[in-house]
Amino acid sequence: MLFIFLPDNLLYKNLLLRGEFERFLLSTFYFFCNFVEEINDYNYMSGFFGCVSRKECVADVFYGTDYHSHLGTKKAGMAFYNGEDFVRSIHSIESAYFRNKFEPELGRFIGSYLGIGVISDMESQPITVTSHLGRFAVVTVGRIDNLEEISAQLLKEKIHFAEMSGSAINPTEVVSILINKGETFKEGIENVYRMVKGSCSFLILTDSCIYAARDKFGRTPIIIGKNEFGYVVASESSSFTNLGYNIVRDLGPHEAIRVSKDGITPIIAAGCRKQICSFLWVYYGYPSAYYEGINVEDARYRCGAAMAKRDELTLDFAAGIPDSGVGHAIGYSNEKGIPYKRPFVKYTPTWPRSFMPQNQNMRDLVAKMKLLPNEAFTRDARIVFLDDSIVRGTQLKDNVVKLRECGVKEVHIRIACPPLIYPCCFLNFSTSRSTFDLFARRVIRDLEGTSELTDEILKPYSDPDSEKYKEMVRVMCQHLQLDSLQFQRLDDLVKAIGLPKEQLCTHCWDNSSYME
Repeated sequence: MLFIFLPDNLLYKNLLLRGEFERFLLSTFYFFCNFVEEINDYNYMSGFFGCVSRKECVADVFYGTDYHSHLGTKKAGMAFYNGEDFVRSIHSIESAYFRNKFEPELGRFIGSYLGIGVISDMESQPITVTSHLGRFAVVTVGRIDNLEEISAQLLKEKIHFAEMSGSAINPTEVVSILINKGETFKEGIENVYRMVKGSCSFLILTDSCIYAARDKFGRTPIIIGKNEFGYVVASESSSFTNLGYNIVRDLGPHEAIRVSKDGITPIIAAGCRKQICSFLWVYYGYPSAYYEGINVEDARYRCGAAMAKRDELTLDFAAGIPDSGVGHAIGYSNEKGIPYKRPFVKYTPTWPRSFMPQNQNMRDLVAKMKLLPNEAFTRDARIVFLDDSIVRGTQLKDNVVKLRECGVKEVHIRIACPPLIYPCCFLNFSTSRSTFDLFARRVIRDLEGTSELTDEILKPYSDPDSEKYKEMVRVMCQHLQLDSLQFQRLDDLVKAIGLPKEQLCTHCWDNSSYME
């Protein structure tokens, strides 16, 4: 995502020259960590992995969960049933890899044939429960848009909350309570479907099986895998390959199943309305992943190619903003018939994760440190950069100036999705304290001269053929000091993904998705 490219900060330069930058970085990091609970500025969706096997599954759950690390930034956890008891572990992963936090305690889970794990964008998970349904553990993916409403109702019923995330109620605990209000797990799952607005996919670990339930409109994926010993259910199919599992199928929207060592039992049939998040192919998904049978990287190639077909520029080469823009850029370069080069490279040995810590300012700083320019490719070059999206656009202007300092003759930006106009109601993507954190929203506000942006006002800005859309992009381009800026058309994006428009959630671009 286009948040940052290169360091261009006077304080940073002065500190570096005095040899004090490391001390500054560490002190700032700890300062923000102390206040991380006050920050609501996340850009990831979370992911989970569950396994039921006829052999010990600890390693499979450990590595399978680790393969979801690109989906979350804050917390991670695992829970197992070892034949006698439930064993749970939760750690912060804001300053370390998942595997580094959990590997030392894998011995606690020895003898387990059932287990679940989660990379969580926000709250501590899994939640463990003892209830009339027995003992169970829960992990969730999604965003409960009416969390306050549900919580208030539960408090009226004299139900208390014990698993707090910072100072807020833990959404996964709320889901566990809704499950427990059912007379059976099936009724509990139906209760979640009925009560939750937004999206919520989840796994329930019991002493004999795992229940897997995909959110009612299928906005987040659940994929079933199988090998000779048992089954797995996961958010990412890319977690299957190296563990020896083959894809069986995707769960449908509103579908729930029971997975045991003996096989898969249907619990709730799939619904007929599906709107899977389009950003899975644009940004979230790992390149080797499949959703609904469609490969992520292949969709990105088609996306970049579609942009190239509409571009008449004469360019020296195409480049992708690492890593999410690479697939789009390769598709663009192949279709355009121009070279693909890397004027930016990632320095990953000591800066492995640009998305942590949670605070945006610190993420920007880390991103600055890990992206290195290669002036061998920038001098006098006309470059088109491809990336998945522009969310806030806070650092792009300064970085374009820096690119020109590196000798770039022309800087063109091509974004693989339409402008983000509507904040996401279903995942934690593009959520923040204000809708005006979205760059496109700020430009529209200034063009319209009002902060009261009704749907009627906003609608023309999602139409790439309207004059208001063209003016918005022109202003964005001018503000960012680019030679040109173009966004992917929604119809081209839908075609690149390969599913019917009505089966894709496109809310953040055109406000057209199911809201109930």
